[in-house]
Amino acid sequence: MIDKYKFNGGKLAMNGKQNSGYGMKTKIANAIIYAILIVLSIIWLFPLVWLILQSFRKEAGAYTPYIMPKGYTFDNYIKLFTETHLFNYPRWFMNTLVVAIFSCIISTLLVLGTSYAFSRLRFKTRRPMMNVALILGMFPGFMSMIAVYHILKAMGLQQSLAALVLVYSGGSALGYYISKGFFDTIPKALDEAATIDGATKSQIFWKITLPLSKPIITYTVLTSFIGPWVDFIFVSVIMKDNYQNYTIALGLYQMTTRENIYKYFTQFCAGAVIIAIPITILFIFMQKYYVEGVTGGSVKG
Repeated sequence: MIDKYKFNGGKLAMNGKQNSGYGMKTKIANAIIYAILIVLSIIWLFPLVWLILQSFRKEAGAYTPYIMPKGYTFDNYIKLFTETHLFNYPRWFMNTLVVAIFSCIISTLLVLGTSYAFSRLRFKTRRPMMNVALILGMFPGFMSMIAVYHILKAMGLQQSLAALVLVYSGGSALGYYISKGFFDTIPKALDEAATIDGATKSQIFWKITLPLSKPIITYTVLTSFIGPWVDFIFVSVIMKDNYQNYTIALGLYQMTTRENIYKYFTQFCAGAVIIAIPITILFIFMQKYYVEGVTGGSVKG
């Protein structure tokens, strides 16, 4: 009996040493992972910190051999909203905001409506239409921008904010697949029960499905808003030399041209910081729903 206890005690001691060794390996592995993450975080945050520092830099010029400015000033931000004779930043900001809001509303309705139809309705051309939309959505939008420009010109909409709204929201329904995947996770029994009670498909969509779809609505709103907010390619093609209808992306680019960069580079940095604030705040407050929308929409195809 004593030998048995001695044997069990030795076995327990050996297990304890193994667990201790395993715990030490886990701690070392975690320390290495955290160290790598810290280094990556510094690398990712460095451009942002540098941009903010440059936006407060007092000395002019686009290039300085040092990172930390020698002098700091808030004039770069003030000049953005006061010296508007050449670069009308307030006008560009409002243009961007208006285009982003209207594009977001139209795109969200189109995406959610298309996704719901493909998820809940069954019709003969459903599968072919889904495949065609998926294939078309894989092509980069800039491949068709010249054709789009000439179509808008024929309609008399060139160099207008309405043209930007049409461009940004026109093909939004092609990105239906994530929202459709989310709608597929909502039990169809709810639709069947509502149908028995006399509800139409439209009533089911607006009063039952959408209230249960806050994560995917948030995801769709954010992605539909950020596209027009940061786009440069389409606005540069459509607006050409219509200075007053520029958006922030194209307007800030003009500050970095050869003849303007020396004088306006610090103002460019200030403008870049300001334009990043609204979308950053949106992502911070809606991050939870955004992640749920992405993960929920990836469950089913």
